[in-house]
Amino acid sequence: MPAQDRLAELTELKTAAREGPDPAATERQHAKGKLTAHERIELLLDKGSFQEVEALRRHRANGFGMERRRPHSDGVVTGWGTVHGRTVFVYAHDFRIFGGALGEAHAAKIHKLMDLAEAAGAPLVSLNDGAGARIQEGVTALAGYGGIFRRNTRNSGVIPQISVMLGPCAGGAAYSPALTDFVFMVRGTSQMFITGPDVVQTVTGEEVSMDGLGGADVHAATSGVAGFAYDDEETCLEEVRYLLSLLPQNNRETPPVEATDDPADRRNDALLDLVPADPNQAYDMRGVIEEIVDDGEYFEVHALWATNIVCALARLDGHVVGIVANQPASVAGVLDIHASEKAARFVSTCDAFNIPLVTLVDVPGFLPGVDQEHNGIIRHGAKLLYAYCNATVPRVQVIVRKAYGGAYIVMDSRSIGADISLAWPSNEIAVMGAEGAANVIFRREIAAADEPDIVRNQKIKEYKAELMHPYYAAERGLVDDVIDPRDTRQVLVRSLDMLRTKHADLPSRKHGNPPA
Repeated sequence: MPAQDRLAELTELKTAAREGPDPAATERQHAKGKLTAHERIELLLDKGSFQEVEALRRHRANGFGMERRRPHSDGVVTGWGTVHGRTVFVYAHDFRIFGGALGEAHAAKIHKLMDLAEAAGAPLVSLNDGAGARIQEGVTALAGYGGIFRRNTRNSGVIPQISVMLGPCAGGAAYSPALTDFVFMVRGTSQMFITGPDVVQTVTGEEVSMDGLGGADVHAATSGVAGFAYDDEETCLEEVRYLLSLLPQNNRETPPVEATDDPADRRNDALLDLVPADPNQAYDMRGVIEEIVDDGEYFEVHALWATNIVCALARLDGHVVGIVANQPASVAGVLDIHASEKAARFVSTCDAFNIPLVTLVDVPGFLPGVDQEHNGIIRHGAKLLYAYCNATVPRVQVIVRKAYGGAYIVMDSRSIGADISLAWPSNEIAVMGAEGAANVIFRREIAAADEPDIVRNQKIKEYKAELMHPYYAAERGLVDDVIDPRDTRQVLVRSLDMLRTKHADLPSRKHGNPPA
């Protein structure tokens, strides 16, 4: 066959692979408000940068009519390209082919891509839209998932792994996103669950829709499985691009630095009005974050889940930082089970990818209650403690207002390894609030007094004056400096610049054994 005919044949094959075996399938995909695999990849990657691999791969399965249906690509598009000029590997399920279900050849393509991403030291993004394991291929399909899970685990903390849910993800398939660093979902079209609504109803009698069981808002606000939820695929994929701009290529690099016109020594005059002097008055910590970071821009993770703590990526003087902050506007900013889990995961992720940590503290303690204790607040709270103690990146703590009890220790205090601890003049660091402390220490004197309320108020003032004045911790070296709130950005930038060359080694060990 002449060379030109060979090229024409190749073009025809690749065009057919891209368009899919059935034009009506593309129409059905669009009718559901969903894009095709190639359309999604084009939105994610820089224009014209995608290099596909194994586009002509076909399955070898027999039985159940499979030998008569052997479309090219086998239901998954794999390859690499660039995002903001940096290499990113991507695979995208093609729901038009076998419903995006995973078979042996399909899995082999993903395995190869994951191995390439590991070898190249570049992020991996999965665009998930599949019906789970391919039933016609039996156990070989299940083994394919095992290979994915093993690679997810091996690459954990080595390269950024991002899962984007753009359709169904059911059964064992849902464990791969759960093993990755970040999960994105789209409202109305993406769902994740281990057992579907029909099985749930059969076993438990509960009636629930697919969205009600595992939709984007369920996982973004209730289960905490998804870090982000968006209304459409275009916005979702644009936000994935933004997240990638904040992450390094791998654990041996630091995140990219961007030039900024926001002066490093910009004064934060607005902070004086943002944070009330009354320790019991609520305010939105996001306003503090906006005032401190470059151009007021930050990228919040799990914004809808465990809202009593804020976890966000931002830049200070062009350098990426991870921010963990109590949120007094939600449940007074207490730490509870979900907040501890959310922050612990974020701290570990930042530490894995060389992102310095800034912790903004305004915490009244851990949430009391039988439910919290019975559900393991000790165990879950220890996850955050473990994550901070294990982190070797630069760590700066800022005590904005109050910091009581064990929650003060857990929120990256000097005693667990913060490199620099700063405090505003409004800080109150103590075992507990003055009212509770006075009631414990002076309970006999108060009970014996003719006017208990007057004595109680006197003792509260006495306790505050003795142990809760803003310089008590500084006098004992537990706070490095009490700063003018208006200098917060400037001091943070200077501190992180000083810590840029920090090097810390953990003890030689196979791995730690963090609280489960």
